[in-house]
Amino acid sequence: MNAGAGRPVEVGPLLLEAVAVALQAAESTDGAVDPTVGQALIAHGFSPGSSVPRGLALVRGHRAVVADEDARTVLVPRGVTLDLGATAKALAADRAATAAAAAAGCGVLVSLSGDLAISGEPPAGGWAVRVTDDHRAEPSALGQTVWLEGGGLATSSTAVRRRADGAHHLIDPATGAPAVEVIRTASVTASTCLEANIASTAAIVLGRRGVAWLEAAGLPARLVLADGRVLHLGGWPADGDDLPSAGGTEVA
Repeated sequence: MNAGAGRPVEVGPLLLEAVAVALQAAESTDGAVDPTVGQALIAHGFSPGSSVPRGLALVRGHRAVVADEDARTVLVPRGVTLDLGATAKALAADRAATAAAAAAGCGVLVSLSGDLAISGEPPAGGWAVRVTDDHRAEPSALGQTVWLEGGGLATSSTAVRRRADGAHHLIDPATGAPAVEVIRTASVTASTCLEANIASTAAIVLGRRGVAWLEAAGLPARLVLADGRVLHLGGWPADGDDLPSAGGTEVA
């Protein structure tokens, strides 16, 4: 699809769905989560074969992409590379959880590297999930354990996938550069993993506006600020096993 940029390319139903979801995410976040950041990721060394940063790259924006559901084609403009990293894994988690619950006839939890989806009847008390800056962290690492009964949870973080010079991989489509690091880690719960991941990514990209955006969305969230302080929003449970509290919603 990316190789055929400049003309409509026929795609399968799964890829068409994944592209449509990514475009909807861009629309719902006013462009904060945008799949046309592919060239910016490459320019900053966050793509296979592009380990050496090459500088800024223009982000055209999602409205430049045309997904035709009737013709089953996607038109990516010349010079644009789609990257579905902000939505496709979460979509896969939701689909996998639904399929696994139907096949197994019981409640299931699917976790794909920070993207978590639940389907079916949960165990008594809910599923215990450890939330930290890095899903690969040891159980003793600073963080919080929460219990979930349904829906999805996603964590987006600048603490992982960083260049040697410290730059992180979450691109701000407005600048074509890594987002200003106001929020280090955002963990969000929602009715689906996809919805949660869109929100967690948007919060980090929006920076200082991310807290107000999440509060307006009404989604439970745990935010770790760049200085290590923690905010709990939207009814996210307090927990003594946590980082020092920021004591409010103000972001300096």
